[in-house]
Formats: sequence, C-alpha cells, structure tokens
Amino acid sequence: MTKIGFLGLGVMGLHMALNVDRKMDLEVIGYDVGEQQMQMYRDAGGTLANNIEELYKTCDVILQMLPTHAIIQHSVEEAIRLGKPGRLIVDLSSAAPDIILALSETATAAGMFLLDSPVSGGNTMAKDGTLSIMVGGDRAAFDQIKPVLDCMGTPVYTGGPGSGDTTKLVNNMVGGAILVAIAEGYAFAAKAGIDLQTTFDATRGGFAGGPLYDNKVPKVLHRDFEPGARIAVHRKDILNAKHYAHKMGVDLPLTDVVLQVMDWMNDNGYVNEDQAALVRYYEDKMQVTVGTAGE
Repeated sequence: MTKIGFLGLGVMGLHMALNVDRKMDLEVIGYDVGEQQMQMYRDAGGTLANNIEELYKTCDVILQMLPTHAIIQHSVEEAIRLGKPGRLIVDLSSAAPDIILALSETATAAGMFLLDSPVSGGNTMAKDGTLSIMVGGDRAAFDQIKPVLDCMGTPVYTGGPGSGDTTKLVNNMVGGAILVAIAEGYAFAAKAGIDLQTTFDATRGGFAGGPLYDNKVPKVLHRDFEPGARIAVHRKDILNAKHYAHKMGVDLPLTDVVLQVMDWMNDNGYVNEDQAALVRYYEDKMQVTVGTAGE
C-alpha cells in the first residue's frame, strides 16, 4: 500500500481526504468532477490527479465518497477494469447492500477487494476525523486498510460483504425514527402551549435523552436549520432501506412514516436543510410554530 486515491471531494469527502493525507506517511491523490472541489482540495494542500484515469490506474487503494448508486457502481467497475489484482477499493458512500454484494463478486473475480464502509457523523465529525465507519468485506483487507480508516474516525468490522451498508441502514432507520419523534413531540409541546426550553431541560436526562437529542432539540428550539446533516442524504439511506427490505420481502412500517415525512420535506423544498427542520412537517399539520429563530 504505497499510493492512495480519494475520489469524491464533496462536503464530507474533502475533509476525509485531507485527514488521510495529513496523517498517513503515504502518497495521497484526490479527484472530483467539480472544479470548485478540486480547487478547495488544492488550496488545503492536497495533491490532485491529472485526470480520473490516472487515479484508477496508479493507486493501490481507491477510497471513494460518492453520491448515487449509478456513480458508485461505475466507479467501482472502472477501478476494477483499470486496476491490478490485489487492489483494495473502499466505498465510503452509502449504498444498497445488494448493489455492493454484486460489485464484491466482480471485484473478487478480478483478484481485488471491495469493502463497503459507509460513515456516520456528518460534516463536523468528518472534519474532526471522528466519524463512525462500518466496514463489511474481507477481514484481512480490513486489517490492512484499518490504519487509513483510523485517520477518518473509528472503523468497526461488521462482517462479510454488504454488512457495512446494512449496518449503516440500521443506524439511519433508528436515527430517522428518533428525529421524526423529536419533531412530533416538540410540535405537540408547542401546540399544548408549554415552554419548550423547560421541556428540553426536564427530558434530556430521562429516557428520551442522548447525544442525538442533545444535538437536535436545541436546533429545533432555535429554528437553526443550517445543515450539519442534510435531510436529502438521510432520505437516500431511508430509500436504500426500503429497497433492500423489498428485496428481502419484509415491511418497515416505522421507516414508512419516516419516509413520508422526508418525502414531504422534499416536495416542499426543505430537503437540503438540517434534520431538525423535520419539525416543519408537523408545524404544517398542527398549524403551530415551534421555537424562535435567533434565540
């Protein structure tokens, strides 16, 4: 492992790539289809590939943080087509497990390794290098790449191919249900006319409390919908969960409710706001305003 390529220098990917570059004594080159993202990486001290083919052809390890299934699939296929046996491909994006399973078979047949390694924690944790990283695939390949993943956060080996993405779906299904419950509960409190800050102070140490509660409720109360984690990104994982549930022939009734709320946010132009903005759905249904901006 002498040369690392990082593909996808978006809001999170930029910081993830820089953390690897700064913490590893290895050559790291980055690439993105967006010129602005490329310039930001260059300005921060990163080294860029001249073109995407250079990254695919010359790097021993390909790390990718990409937005859609089509782009993820194409990138992995190109990394396999232009690579050599022994190459390690780490998909840090969020993908449907069945798509990763099919790609893993193709990689294995070519003598390469694909690790599905989705991350959780949002932009701030990407910058701080404290992301949760859920890694599925070959155990020996995980052990080899773990020092690189350590630069970006805390990697946990979850099992065979597809297990990392499945674990991420569980994370976001549960997180989505909690976020929608927070939105519903605080809209209910506002409609009932009780003081919202007092409600938060009284409940944060109770059964409902926890890191997500402490992070999102103040944003709801202050109507701070500047995205730390966008609803659009979370919604993609909810759609992936529904897709994989359909493949398995199971129902996800609570996840259906989460998707209903997120679909409303999408349809009404709020999907790029923070998850705290899910309260808008309940404000509309209950005809109430929750919190006060700027307080």
